[in-house]
Amino acid sequence: MEKSLENYRRSYEKHELRRKDLEQHPMLQFQSWFLEAEKVEEVEANAMTLGTIGKDGFPKNRVVLLKSYSREGFTFYTNYKSEKGRAIEAIPNVCLSFFWPILERQIIIKGKAKKLSDQLSDKYFESRPEGSRYGAAVSNQSEVVKNRDFMEKKLQELQEKFPEGKIPRPKHWGGFLVKPVSIEFWQGRANRLHDRFRYSREKDSWKIERLAP
Repeated sequence: MEKSLENYRRSYEKHELRRKDLEQHPMLQFQSWFLEAEKVEEVEANAMTLGTIGKDGFPKNRVVLLKSYSREGFTFYTNYKSEKGRAIEAIPNVCLSFFWPILERQIIIKGKAKKLSDQLSDKYFESRPEGSRYGAAVSNQSEVVKNRDFMEKKLQELQEKFPEGKIPRPKHWGGFLVKPVSIEFWQGRANRLHDRFRYSREKDSWKIERLAP
């Protein structure tokens, strides 16, 4: 099977990004772009790609949901025993990326992931919808299962055990905070001369550089 994609073309001409328009702190710049993305109905603004390095030496990307951000960094939640959880435990260097095609924008973050405290993970777990709490407790994420019926049976057993939905947070489930060391903002432009600016951490400040497209 072979299909040529050489004639796929799209010109990016909606926005521009200039040095004078950038915030001095990258998280303020992230917030500015994120709030714009939130307003676009077709965009799931908090969907981001998480890249990790597995124990087999291969990188792996998957989409997860950003649950909060602050000047410290970016927070998401997962099963610590999952493939990504084990990868982060072994090698905490990760990459996060956001792609909002309607806005012709990307954000690429390199950082180090660190587990959140039990208290913060408890607080978020308790705020989740009941079905999501059941799902997190039932799933041994990334493990091989024989069929869906096996999972449905486990869910039913858990619902019978906790009929009021008061499920305790599994100890192997919780949050990660990714503290960025660099954040790149990419704005698509015409003729493939895209605007790219990278913030790099330097002790208590951030260096801003324009990158060639």
